[in-house]
Amino acid sequence: MRDSNRSLHPVLDGLKQGVVFGAAALAVLLPPVGGARTTVPRLNLPAVAEAAPRAPRFADFGAETPHDDVRHVADWVADSGDNRQMDFVIVDKRDARIWVFGADGVLKAQSPVLLGAAAGDDSVAGIGQRPIAEVRPEERTTPAGRFVAEPGRNSHGENVVWVDYDAAVSMHRLRALEPKERRHERLATPTPDDNRISYGCINVPPAFFEAVLEPVFDQRRGVVYVLPETKSLHEAFATSYDVAAKHGIPRL
Repeated sequence: MRDSNRSLHPVLDGLKQGVVFGAAALAVLLPPVGGARTTVPRLNLPAVAEAAPRAPRFADFGAETPHDDVRHVADWVADSGDNRQMDFVIVDKRDARIWVFGADGVLKAQSPVLLGAAAGDDSVAGIGQRPIAEVRPEERTTPAGRFVAEPGRNSHGENVVWVDYDAAVSMHRLRALEPKERRHERLATPTPDDNRISYGCINVPPAFFEAVLEPVFDQRRGVVYVLPETKSLHEAFATSYDVAAKHGIPRL
């Protein structure tokens, strides 16, 4: 028994020495109780720069001078990207005129048009399913608002651009089916006073349709903004805004 106890003494002595050395090391590394705390030096990281405010974007009308409402909507579309990178069209019912823009907000062309004979900004429910002979004079409106338009064909097999398919409203070539309506003559007059004659569709000069609208809507969609005539601009386009005012810059 004595021999076995003796054999453990070196091991116990080693453990004791290890404890002593460990305590001494901790005393060096740790501050004394109640003493001052050591501070970790702060890293001088570069400040994160704030993103620069985005420059406003305006529609480019070239040498043309549009009405204020046309400019308001075109600028808003160009600045906000509401057209979702598609070409877009603005139809000004008060001036009976169409404005066609590229996706970048640059004007391609503009032209007078013929519009629905009745003043109003809404289509009658179900009017697209009724025979045209049953559409009453007060129901012949061109609806206002934002429409995703696409190319197609009407019941006569003619290629058109559907603005509101359910309401049977499209942009198409002017057709002089009734000579007494004098549609070509109405389109050629210098004022919009006699440009209200259709059942609701937007009648475009044939050359303009073929040279401008067909290439824009060549097997793809675009956005058509029909300006109101009885509603306010805000009622028709609730999210629109004045670009200059939004960005805090003076209007030139």
